[in-house]
Amino acid sequence: MTPEEITLPRRARSAFFNYLSGVKPAVLVGTQNAEGVPNLAIFNSLMHIGANPPLLGLLLRPLTVPRATYENLKASGYYTISHATTDILRAAHQTSAKYAPGESEFAATGLTVERTAHPAPYVGESRIKIGMQYREEYKVEANGTILIVGEIVELLLPDNAFDETGLLNHETLETAACSGLDSYYSVRFAERFAYAKL
Repeated sequence: MTPEEITLPRRARSAFFNYLSGVKPAVLVGTQNAEGVPNLAIFNSLMHIGANPPLLGLLLRPLTVPRATYENLKASGYYTISHATTDILRAAHQTSAKYAPGESEFAATGLTVERTAHPAPYVGESRIKIGMQYREEYKVEANGTILIVGEIVELLLPDNAFDETGLLNHETLETAACSGLDSYYSVRFAERFAYAKL
């Protein structure tokens, strides 16, 4: 089967290709504008880039319409990543609605703004909170999406979030996962293997 043989209506076809890559973390990206109004948006495109320095990538849609997340993080150089948990999924999903410019998704969805010395806001209800500093970006010429590369500069985690091997237990932390733009999953630990070698 080729992609051309997927004969679904336009929206369903788009959803199919979005679901095809599987389950990914559901994360909330926090920024704020020059007036100090906090902004929040859900993403399913977070990826590990490297550990030294600790870098994460985030894929953003093309800039064919105003994108507050992009505009705010570029202007300030900072943003946060708060993992969505299964108990806040409805509010987290609602951040994807088209709010008026200057309207805070935190206030509209009832999620709590949490502040530290980091310039961007975290989601108070999240258990994994990552403070990011913008480093670079790459435009995907094939479709206009933008890969943002940021460096982790702050972490807010529960005391028992990880063990002596560095394993972060996403099941215990009730991290939510996402497939496509509207389907969410809880995370269950399956198995851990030793480093593979011949």
